[in-house]
Amino acid sequence: MENFDKQLHWENIYKSKQLTEVSWYQPIPHTSLNLIKDCMLPFTAKVIDIGGGDSFLADYLLELGYQDITVLDISETAIERAKKRLGDNAAKVKWIVSDITAFKPTEKYDCWHDRAAFHFLTNENEIGNYLQCVQHAINTDGILIIGCFSENGPRKCSGITIQQYSETSLSACFAPSFEKIDCFTIDHKTPFDTLQNFIFGRFRKK
Repeated sequence: MENFDKQLHWENIYKSKQLTEVSWYQPIPHTSLNLIKDCMLPFTAKVIDIGGGDSFLADYLLELGYQDITVLDISETAIERAKKRLGDNAAKVKWIVSDITAFKPTEKYDCWHDRAAFHFLTNENEIGNYLQCVQHAINTDGILIIGCFSENGPRKCSGITIQQYSETSLSACFAPSFEKIDCFTIDHKTPFDTLQNFIFGRFRKK
């Protein structure tokens, strides 16, 4: 797949499928919201959602009162869909169209959230770029929240082979710059009534 065009792939997904026709759809992202709320961050904290696409996380964060939200996604179509849904509230969110492995942050974040983007990185260079990015983009004492397919989860998503993680391997990725706060597995029920086992890790930047 060396000629695989990631951006084109995701643009095609979002142009051809409705929100409820993708496996990662969540009407309410309970797990992510609870992990962020439990951090007790001030509402002025800088929060970025990696691979957020047209998920509802930004909607609910705005509703809770968070004032500095950024959503990054490789698909411009996904972001435009989210903007349209949010209407006037879209202006309260910073939107970035970028492949995460090419992202060059211009500010530092207090909370970095990533549900189901990191596990698409399967070669050392991509993973290395991601790790370097979070190292520089997260403030000291900032929070890193990562959700990936577990070792009991799928091996592919949207036709792409992913990298499965255990608590040990996920924690090892971000050591020694981040200390683990908690880590757990949870089943996500897709719109197709199938279950996908995720592992979520929450880490604090040293």
